[in-house]
Amino acid sequence: MDKYRVLLVEDEDSLSSALILNLELEGYHVVLAKDGHTALDKFRNQHFDVAILDVMIPHVDGFAVCQTIRLEGNTTPVLFLSAKGTGKDRVEGLKIGGDDYLTKPFDLEELMLRVKKLIRRHDSAATLADINEYSFGNCHVNFLNFTIRDVRGNDLVITKKEIMLLKLLIQRKGEVVSREEILEKIWGYDVFPSTRTIDNYILAFRKYFEVDTRHPRHFHSVRSVGYRFTE
Repeated sequence: MDKYRVLLVEDEDSLSSALILNLELEGYHVVLAKDGHTALDKFRNQHFDVAILDVMIPHVDGFAVCQTIRLEGNTTPVLFLSAKGTGKDRVEGLKIGGDDYLTKPFDLEELMLRVKKLIRRHDSAATLADINEYSFGNCHVNFLNFTIRDVRGNDLVITKKEIMLLKLLIQRKGEVVSREEILEKIWGYDVFPSTRTIDNYILAFRKYFEVDTRHPRHFHSVRSVGYRFTE
């Protein structure tokens, strides 16, 4: 399997050296850029699975780099590094297209975990994008226009979150998908609703798709673990 590619944008030599060493020990292929112009060039000409982007870099700052690549349609996950830890700075970074934000000084193990989570989420999103429609029993789901045909033959429009959760469960049919994975992939790294929220979605799916909601054939809860879809 090919190594995941990381673009590290950092102009502080001691920090970049330490990050490169640890990322490579984890099996990543790392490409270094020390300023905003070089970072933009790398983004435009190479593929990366995640970018670690320092905010305070020469020529073009990290926020401007991220905003530019998003306008150009680049969806590479971006983890900002910054000495500025105020809520305003964090919100600004996420608003202009960043996926996560870590304040210096940071714990190296935490950074590695965040990088891994961003890659996993991005991989999942790419996989979920591959399926447009799906039928089971007398039911049908159109993932492009958020419509379903329920077990009674009614055509309904459902929410984007419902579609995303349906897609995840259907892609993993027969497997138990943990609550943690669902919260991470559907609601994102920073915004975790309560697990009760997922329970309510599953109850809604049973109303849509089950003949007998008390004895479901398709949407199952596995106590203390997660949820499973079966045909």
